Amino acid sequence: MRKLSTYLLGMLVILFSITSCKNDSGLDDPATGEDAELIDALDAAGGLAGLNHFKLPESNDYHNIPQDPNNPLTSVKVELGRKLFYETGLAVSPNNPESTGDYSCASCHVPGSCFQAGIRQGIGEGGVGFGYAGESRLPNADYDVLDLDIQPIRTPSAIHGAYNRTSLWNGQFGAVGPNVGTESNWTVETPKETNFMGYEGLETQAIAGLKVHRMDVDMDLVSNSYYKDLFDLAFGDFEESERYTRETIGLAIAAYERTIIANKAPFQDWIKGDQNAMTQQQKLGALLFFGKAGCNSCHDGPALNSEAFHAMGMNDLDGDGVYGDFPDTDISNTAKGRGGFTGNPDDDYKFKTPQLYSLKAMKFLGHGATFTSVREVIEYKNEGIAENSEVPESQLSPMMRPLGLTDAEIDQLTDFVENALNDDELYRYVPSSIASGNCFPNNDPQSQADMGCN
Repeated sequence: MRKLSTYLLGMLVILFSITSCKNDSGLDDPATGEDAELIDALDAAGGLAGLNHFKLPESNDYHNIPQDPNNPLTSVKVELGRKLFYETGLAVSPNNPESTGDYSCASCHVPGSCFQAGIRQGIGEGGVGFGYAGESRLPNADYDVLDLDIQPIRTPSAIHGAYNRTSLWNGQFGAVGPNVGTESNWTVETPKETNFMGYEGLETQAIAGLKVHRMDVDMDLVSNSYYKDLFDLAFGDFEESERYTRETIGLAIAAYERTIIANKAPFQDWIKGDQNAMTQQQKLGALLFFGKAGCNSCHDGPALNSEAFHAMGMNDLDGDGVYGDFPDTDISNTAKGRGGFTGNPDDDYKFKTPQLYSLKAMKFLGHGATFTSVREVIEYKNEGIAENSEVPESQLSPMMRPLGLTDAEIDQLTDFVENALNDDELYRYVPSSIASGNCFPNNDPQSQADMGCN
């Protein structure tokens, strides 16, 4: 009996040790120093959810990935979208037949450039070449500059689109959330008309974008490949006559985009319990992010973004020929940001708060692509002085103020954002092939040579 009591006591000690080795944050006990401070800071910033407020789900954890109720995620729909996002065979109606089958969504959302364009101003139709991560894409010499498929603003990243109910820098796409009440601005015979379909931003943007970039279904490709089975499985509730359309292509692509999640970043590993996932320098940077620098006042939640729009006084993409942008770019419809969409002067020069993961490989940052590194952006925010003389001081966000960070603190904050938030395995979201058999994300001869395909 005494031996049994001793045995039970020993087991209780072991069980107590096991259950107490992690604290409520999920981190190993005992949390000391920067770890303990950071736990407290995140618990305070995360409200009732604590650390979990900032935790990203796995890419196949559809239950915890935000999604449009009108476009529920399924594995087959995501797989179809994963193929179509890179499918150059969708480029069926370019202005110049020479570009037929030469570009895809991923021409301007390049995984190697953190799902943004590898050059300052992305080129869809009319671009040639790829390089390693889209950095060598150039205009086709046979195209007039005005005929290039370029946008007058920096290509938004496709990472963490699930955490936005509206899309684009001005939030013009999406029939929900901040866009409720903006229906009078959903101009007929423009891409904004797509909002009347009732979808959230990602879905609306994908559907509208296909038309803008002159992409559509190639029924020969669909009928003679596994795409047909994927469409039938993913959209079996659609009438067959409506099953292979821009709408279903867009819905599949949006479903795939919702799964592009930077959940392998060191900060995410730290949240999940690995105290060694971040360096001391990065932990100090995180403490600044959630403390003195006040970054999380705007950059909140799992994606470190928000649905809010702020005027930070950054310059626009103005077509000055620097960094690969193109002369005569008309920025008149984009320079006023949210105000250019809503028509409300109070919204002028305000742009959506972007997500902050995997910025390390981005060569250009800001809506005008005028910054070339994470550190440059942090230095700009630290100075708190607007660079765009067109933005009235009265429009600037209260967050646009000097932060008082030292050079050492700027180093720490840069290290946290640039490295602790960096997921360097984004190529896991790229398919090994597409049904057309074309090169992807581009299929022009120079891109083929650059990538060594075909």
